Amino acid sequence: MAMTKEKYDIKDINLADQGKNQIEWAFKDMPVLTSIKERFEKEQPFAGLKLSACVHVTKETAALCVVMKAGGADAVLVASNPLSTQDDVAAALVKHYEIPTFAVAGESVETYKEHIEEALKHDPDIIIDDGCDIVATIHAKHPEMAAKIIGSTEETTTGIQRLQALEAEGKLKFPAVGVNTSLTKYLYDNRYGTGQSTMDGILRAANILIAGKTVVISGYGWCGKGCAMRAKALGANVIVCEVDPLKALEAAMEGYRIMPIAQAAKEGDIFITVTGNKHVVDVKHILSMKNGAFLANAGHFNYEVNVPDLAAETLEIKKIRPTLEEYKLKNGKSVYVLAEGRLVNLISAEGHPASVMDMSFANQALGIEFLVKNKGKLENKLYTLPLEVDIDIAKLKLKSMGLEIDTLTPLQEEYLKTWNI
Repeated sequence: MAMTKEKYDIKDINLADQGKNQIEWAFKDMPVLTSIKERFEKEQPFAGLKLSACVHVTKETAALCVVMKAGGADAVLVASNPLSTQDDVAAALVKHYEIPTFAVAGESVETYKEHIEEALKHDPDIIIDDGCDIVATIHAKHPEMAAKIIGSTEETTTGIQRLQALEAEGKLKFPAVGVNTSLTKYLYDNRYGTGQSTMDGILRAANILIAGKTVVISGYGWCGKGCAMRAKALGANVIVCEVDPLKALEAAMEGYRIMPIAQAAKEGDIFITVTGNKHVVDVKHILSMKNGAFLANAGHFNYEVNVPDLAAETLEIKKIRPTLEEYKLKNGKSVYVLAEGRLVNLISAEGHPASVMDMSFANQALGIEFLVKNKGKLENKLYTLPLEVDIDIAKLKLKSMGLEIDTLTPLQEEYLKTWNI
């Protein structure tokens, strides 16, 4: 049954067949999520529930939405970033999977906000968020909706920071699961996914050689660790900028140079921000950079590199490649901004590989199931899924990779419980 135009907003429905191929390709590398889908189809844990999802519209997130619908959810999807949508995937979700989707690559910020409102018009019982935009909009503009909502799951570090702020102020109106705090999410997605996809985005945007360059990483959380690891592997000289002494010390022990951004700005060739904070690379830093420096952001929001205020110091902005712009500065230098300062790995490339999102979205699906099963039993606070869920996901992933591990013998189990040896 075809949907009416009023039920979706996408670029071109004729891209649907191509998008379907993409989604099927993603599923081939997502065995854990596939196994959850098979169970959900039998058990129907979300029957009768409405789901609003605000995530990057990629083949991998499409797979997650298909799984949720298979479990009985009445799902609607909107983009969590104006530029990250894969238009063929959006079309496929509408035509082949009958999931109303509101997402167009390059949509304006105004349209993006309108799409968030479309997700709320769906009157959701459950929410999947990536950056906390649906949850924040409910709390700021539609608090009356909160009473019906069972809970939400959050994919990103940035979104969790916003949820923590709501909780700290005593304003969080329903339970939330921080998927990003699950081991099988941040140890793999953040480190290996972000590390690889960020370098992929930089290479696609600019097609530059990394070897021999000085790459400055602002933020040495798990995403920053991944970016530093991959830059080093490609032959870069890596500098890490941090505000956390423990993270800075760890980076130093890994062999990276540590210094403040004001100093690193003068030495770097390529800058990558992954902090979840604002104006980490500010205008004063940019003005002191080498002629020809590259600026990339891999944090969720486009606040990390202060691109908007750079305009006052710019004579001309010239588009060089699809996601690469040259800023010709008044001081005679030029800097190159990738993906408008937005998520370079999703805008200049395709985001994380399906195999790593397999674990992240397994956590998303099981996080929603956890909220539904515990409806009415949870406080209005931020939760982490039980460790047993992480272990089960790891077991499934190892099995899909054809890997076996040892098990403790009864003697070893008893030994570990004994204090008097």
